[in-house]
Amino acid sequence: MNTSFIIPKFRLPSFIASVGEKLPQWPHAMVLVTALNTALKLKFLPENELTALNGKSFRVHIRDTGGEAFFTYRNGLFRPLFSRSESPDLSFSAYLSAYLQLMARQEDPDTLFFSRELEVTGDTELGLLVKNLLDSIEWPNLPRLKLGKSI
Repeated sequence: MNTSFIIPKFRLPSFIASVGEKLPQWPHAMVLVTALNTALKLKFLPENELTALNGKSFRVHIRDTGGEAFFTYRNGLFRPLFSRSESPDLSFSAYLSAYLQLMARQEDPDTLFFSRELEVTGDTELGLLVKNLLDSIEWPNLPRLKLGKSI
């Protein structure tokens, strides 16, 4: 049986978010900016289109883990913000499964937004720019996870 892995919609139990919200949030920002800067170095992100992000602040919130990452793009690099910005220029909020579906390109941002799975607040023009930037990324072909026995 050669079935590709599909990420289902799920929500983690609410106690996880209640614990996660109490934990330090800066490690999330460090991991996220490291991943973004790696994608930049590997040329997955078009540097010339990132100039519009310069000096802007961003928030990524994972509702069911309680995790938040605040970061900015400045001088050609993504950088963590160690203090919470009360009103970042652009904020994303979704459940973990929605982010995983986005990363796997199983769902597109528009579908998640209009089905209320992804909340985007802040600068609308900046949000559209980031969406188009993410849509333009050409991910390398990675082997698909196969389920079932091989004989």
